[in-house]
Amino acid sequence: MKGGPTVASDSSAAPSVAGADSAILGFGGQVVAIAIMEVTKLLRDPTEIISRAIQPVLWLVVFGEVFTRTHAIPTGALSYLEFMAPGVLAQGVLFSAIFFGIAVIWERDLGIVHKLLASPAPRTTLVLGKAAAAGLRGLPQAIMIYLLAAVLGARVAYGPGPVLTALGFVILGSGLFATFSLIIACLVRTRERFMGIGQLLTMPLFFASNAIYPLELMPRWLRVVAHLNPLTYLVDALRAVMVPGAGTVYGLGVDLGIVLALFVVLIGVAARLYPGLAH
Repeated sequence: MKGGPTVASDSSAAPSVAGADSAILGFGGQVVAIAIMEVTKLLRDPTEIISRAIQPVLWLVVFGEVFTRTHAIPTGALSYLEFMAPGVLAQGVLFSAIFFGIAVIWERDLGIVHKLLASPAPRTTLVLGKAAAAGLRGLPQAIMIYLLAAVLGARVAYGPGPVLTALGFVILGSGLFATFSLIIACLVRTRERFMGIGQLLTMPLFFASNAIYPLELMPRWLRVVAHLNPLTYLVDALRAVMVPGAGTVYGLGVDLGIVLALFVVLIGVAARLYPGLAH
């Protein structure tokens, strides 16, 4: 008697699926390993974390309180302090992340970059790991902003959803600007040139955004620049999730899409340039 139709075995597909899962886990593990290494270095010398966390005090307590009393900048239903708090957080993210690349130049001089490049880890994992560690550096500033807002009486959303969403944008924004900083480090390769370029970029990025005043107050040419500035979209997202009733200019999905897309592009560029830093 002839048997019925045979059913194709899935045994050949199983190894390929298992191999894909193993590759994903291996990639993620390498990213985590690099991030842990970077965070460990930072924890051994927490001076930068402390100084960066204190920086928002100057902006909110001095600058924010003065302009709140003068009513010089129209911010609608929001007090100027409420309008400014997310911008100060984004500014702290920018200022701390944009100088991240100088540590990579130090690593090159100490021979650490050569050792990392000699490992079998893909270059993308090296860059992603460093970006993830840089993202975590923005969290102390976020905590300080929330504490200051509570002390100064600003309306801020403290629910788990808004807070976690804001922290997610802080990590993403820090990773974006740190990767941008890494690209600059790969191009200039010297600490002196890097510091000059970093200082040249921070203020234009900050003031050509909606961090401390609405886009409507800008002249037309500056508004065009602000629309091209990734910090503008980070501020817009943080303001929407942190301040009740603030709303968003572009939409939270647009903000996330632009910041995330630019981050992915910068990761790809940095992964290609990073090996050249060792030469």
